[in-house]
Amino acid sequence: MATVPARRSRSLTQNVVTALSERIRSGEFHVGEKLPTESELMESFGVSRTVIREAISRLQAAGLVETRHGIGTFLLEPQNEQQLRIRTESILTMLDVLAILELRISLETEAAGLAAQRRTDAQVQQLRTILDEFAASIHKKTGNAVASDVAFHLLVATATGNRYFHDILKQLGKTIIPRTRIDSASLAEGDRASYLGRVHLEHEDIYNAIARKDPDAARAAMRTHLANSRERLRRAQEAVEENP
Repeated sequence: MATVPARRSRSLTQNVVTALSERIRSGEFHVGEKLPTESELMESFGVSRTVIREAISRLQAAGLVETRHGIGTFLLEPQNEQQLRIRTESILTMLDVLAILELRISLETEAAGLAAQRRTDAQVQQLRTILDEFAASIHKKTGNAVASDVAFHLLVATATGNRYFHDILKQLGKTIIPRTRIDSASLAEGDRASYLGRVHLEHEDIYNAIARKDPDAARAAMRTHLANSRERLRRAQEAVEENP
């Protein structure tokens, strides 16, 4: 009996892994539920027992399932500890915020470029609405400029079409806005309205580049926006060090 080439066997295994992973993500199977038997999976996918066992082994390695000998294979609770996590409660000092800004410059500069290439018309309209809300909050002490600021950056990340950009920023939450941890307005040598006005103009530059589908301009505008925040904080840090 002819043997299946190793390369083809690996390809068949990956196909089964992909298909089962999608069925798990779609909610077809629930946590604690038993998956179909080896024989049922063999018939369903038209592959050998060896391919099914290798596919199950890969799902086990990924922490998605566990096999109980003599009983079957069961879906496990997602393991959060395997996900990338940034402990936002540890972002306490000005140096911590500066470090986060360095990360964001790399991440969001590229996100803005991708957003300019991939955004939908509906997302452009959403960005416009968020910017209008931000502008309206500038002269209102009760206005929630922080919420609009966070929403703007998250929507740019969403417009990339790559959920990981959004996931990382969402995890950081309001800590992506330096003024939620430090009085950036006073550090910028101006009152709150003037400070937020400058931030708004920087957001407008990002928006305009994304709206006209200009990825290079979008990257440049986002880098300028975040670099300005970083420089304001650097000057503040120097002032603190000079006047402890």
